[in-house]
Amino acid sequence: MWRCGRCSPGARIVWRRRRSQASRQLLPLYGQNVDLKLMSTDMTSVRNLGVSTFSSRWYKVSIVGLSTAHPSVACNLKTCKRECHTAPIDPLDVHKQKLKLWFSHLPQEEKQFGGSFSPETMHIDPLILERHPAEDKPGPFYTHQNKGVSTTVEELFQTTLNTGDQGVNILLYGAVGSGKSTVVRKLVLDWCSGSSLSQFQLLVPFSCEDLSQMSKSISLRDLVARKYVHLRKTPLLSGELHQAKNVLFVFNGMERMKLDFRMASTELCSDPNEALPPGAIVVNLLRNYLLPEASILVTTRLSALERVPQKYVARYAQICGFNDPARQRAYFTSRLLQQTGRESRKDELIELFYLNLRQESQLAAACYLPSYCWLTCATLHFLHFTDDKAPIRTLTGIYTSFLRLNFGGEVLDTGGGLSSQDPQKTSLMLYVVQTVGKLAFDGVTKKRASFSEDELEQWIGGKTKTDEELQKLAMFRTDVLDFFLVPCVESKRLYDSAQIDAKRYVFAVPAMQEYLAALYVVLGENKTALEKLTKQVSDSIGKPDEDVTTLFSILSKFIPFKIFAVFNLLKLFPSFLEKISRHSKGHIARTMAAEMFRSEDSYNEDVLDQVEQSLLGVHGPLPERPLDKRSFELYPIFMGGLLHYGNRRLLDQLGCSIKSESVSQITRSLKKQLIRESGKKQPPEEMMDLLTLLYEFQNPRVTAEVLQSIQAIDLSTVRMTPLKCFVLSAVLSCCAPGFLLNDLILSSCHLTQDLLHLLWPAFRHTRGLNLQFNLLGPESCTLLRDLLLEPNCTIRSLQLCDNNLLDTGVGTLLDSLPENQSLQNLSLMHTGLGDSAALQLAEGLGKQTGLLELNVAYNSIGDSAAVTLVDACREHPTIHTVHLYLNQLTDVGKQSLYNLQQGGSGRHVRVLASVMEGSDISEDWHPILSVIGKNSVSWERERVREQLLVFLRDLEWGRQQQQSLWKRLHFRRVESGVRQTLLLLEKASSIGSGNSGR
Repeated sequence: MWRCGRCSPGARIVWRRRRSQASRQLLPLYGQNVDLKLMSTDMTSVRNLGVSTFSSRWYKVSIVGLSTAHPSVACNLKTCKRECHTAPIDPLDVHKQKLKLWFSHLPQEEKQFGGSFSPETMHIDPLILERHPAEDKPGPFYTHQNKGVSTTVEELFQTTLNTGDQGVNILLYGAVGSGKSTVVRKLVLDWCSGSSLSQFQLLVPFSCEDLSQMSKSISLRDLVARKYVHLRKTPLLSGELHQAKNVLFVFNGMERMKLDFRMASTELCSDPNEALPPGAIVVNLLRNYLLPEASILVTTRLSALERVPQKYVARYAQICGFNDPARQRAYFTSRLLQQTGRESRKDELIELFYLNLRQESQLAAACYLPSYCWLTCATLHFLHFTDDKAPIRTLTGIYTSFLRLNFGGEVLDTGGGLSSQDPQKTSLMLYVVQTVGKLAFDGVTKKRASFSEDELEQWIGGKTKTDEELQKLAMFRTDVLDFFLVPCVESKRLYDSAQIDAKRYVFAVPAMQEYLAALYVVLGENKTALEKLTKQVSDSIGKPDEDVTTLFSILSKFIPFKIFAVFNLLKLFPSFLEKISRHSKGHIARTMAAEMFRSEDSYNEDVLDQVEQSLLGVHGPLPERPLDKRSFELYPIFMGGLLHYGNRRLLDQLGCSIKSESVSQITRSLKKQLIRESGKKQPPEEMMDLLTLLYEFQNPRVTAEVLQSIQAIDLSTVRMTPLKCFVLSAVLSCCAPGFLLNDLILSSCHLTQDLLHLLWPAFRHTRGLNLQFNLLGPESCTLLRDLLLEPNCTIRSLQLCDNNLLDTGVGTLLDSLPENQSLQNLSLMHTGLGDSAALQLAEGLGKQTGLLELNVAYNSIGDSAAVTLVDACREHPTIHTVHLYLNQLTDVGKQSLYNLQQGGSGRHVRVLASVMEGSDISEDWHPILSVIGKNSVSWERERVREQLLVFLRDLEWGRQQQQSLWKRLHFRRVESGVRQTLLLLEKASSIGSGNSGR
């Protein structure tokens, strides 16, 4: 901002003439008084730069574009007399700018949705109903009911401010995660922009969590000045001339404060300059005794409604969240569409999610709360938009951040209320783990996902005895329990139709049960009786303080050694406890490994697909499964993720501390368990789950040691997504550059060109790369060519069968052959290869010396190109096998290949072109039929059928030429194999046509 010389020595603006130019230039002169003349011929350039005419030869310089908060400049350049007219700074304008900056700040968790993400683009108005709490008393397992008049906060004040000079108190209440803080943020930003609550000149927001930290007395004006220094002298808070009528106070999160409206506890005070405890200030404001003309908006949770007497509240309103799928869809659209690129995928995700919401699924019930909408959206974003450019995120981290956003820093106060002032009070999140987490752990152990009311009563507060514990439980039931556990939608339908006797309850999001169960175990809450006893004894005598230690050292000089030996036993006790502790931590690791490699879950879908299906639903026939039974494969993965330092740091903010020593002990034991289990051959889905566990663990050293025991990673038939590709690459990148897998099998994984880029780091850690039966096109060959051209390329086997590479793609790939010497096995079967690419391959073989086997079967290679290719292979120093069956070969071409093998110069090469070689059966008839049988369902069935009929015709002709009975029987055997393959092909065709008919 420009200022004149008196206001700022760094912004004196004058005109000076350059000696070498006729034009004038605006220059800053620092600390100089200059008397300059401007030629009248420069009026055009002067006007263009914002200088207005003062006279024909002198000009008044006016700096344009200044805000009202900054002084204007008026300089008479004739006499160099500067007159600085400083406009008064409006503190209310400064206040609006400061509030806008502060409330526009978003948590780090919100920035994952895109750079253009802001409160304006993200906000979706929740449903707000005006109703008195007594009309619909909330309780445990409160079900949302839309009873009341829909309204907005602005409407509540507009229809109430006509009551006279006294201000209006409005209490806005809602459950945990219903969007109270978000509504306040949007309200403040709208007031700053002038689009809402324009009847108030001043809006002063306070965080009750912040006020609860203040222990010293302070006056209202000093409190406002302490939080907003620019409002120190504002007359609106002086208490004179009813100026406070234009003031609105906002207190967010009243449940964090202890408010006592009894006269004996909180005295009356109407002086805004008198020092009072912060709670007393709030009470007197709500009494309309201090600044009675001011209006007040209070937000609170359900359990704190009765803390403010009804006579001090003019109107009640409840935030009910998103009551219909349209609001939920708008919420998801505002976040997922912030991500640039992949628009078609984003639209598809939103449509699938909206379809699941409209089906009145369990997810729709959970997304009634905006917090669960955030969790669902963050999970979908993690599953579908993770790439190598985004910051590292984990599923465990998302759930930990979700709990921190909703319960960060809160403790249960037995005196009534949630506070974070006394470190000795019970952490709210720890209380959740000890109650709801215990229930979740019992469900995971018994493979149950739903619970009856009796079971909830048993596990949550069933053993409470004291009044303090009962008070904690009552507050917990009202505020928190309904946040985690909701009525089961399916059981409600069965209960309404009298098919079951009682309603059942489930976790709002299925993965939350596994997360809380994992947290319950990692925190050591599932201790045995011996472990609990030894911990208590350790706390009492195992860790003596300095005074006791000093006393023992003094007594040791006077007490006989034999007697003092008894005291020395106390020093041995901690080592005994340490052994028990190590055994406990080893038990946690063994539990993780046992849950990770359960045989009954071996052929389930991988956990990432299971999480996606829980959000987007299953489209098709559902598997038959009891209502309360399901697999819990995320449970051990969450246990590993909770050991990561980042998650432990967030949990420490929640009052759930996981000690580094415990993590070290669990990690050592877990590493041994994983190394032993990973050395065994695992199904592809289990291997993907293991990689996910290592990724969530985020421990590169342990990951590298576990991978040393794995020879091959088989992920065939696993539906690879950007996240899974990123997980695979991230895990393998933890290994040393010299670590190599024997095989990386990614066949039938729905791989595309974009996914290959994410897999590039993984390709550097394998000798064999299997990419067959994917969705790769000609463009993908550019990346594969660059991979083969790397100086330290380690790829020995490259399988590209059943990818539509065509001649252009294969030609690009073959450009790497002259410079690559590591490749030994190249499979281009069924890739759309034609004569031109076959001839190019024949030409390139002369410059490559390491190839051993070449597979170009099931393509469109003709006779001439096939003969040329085989001839080049015979000249090659190392190639011993060429696959040419199912190509466009005639009988003449097959005979030419046979003659080429029998005579001529060059090495002998094994050529697999047909089940016949001349008039005899080929030695390789069995591998040919085996390959055709395995792939006949996925290949073009009519073409395969024609080739099999040609094989039958050749076999019948060859059998007729044979005189030996044994040879004829051998021909019959091969014919039987061909007919069996034909029969399988016809069955597959009939099943496919039947499904298409349906």
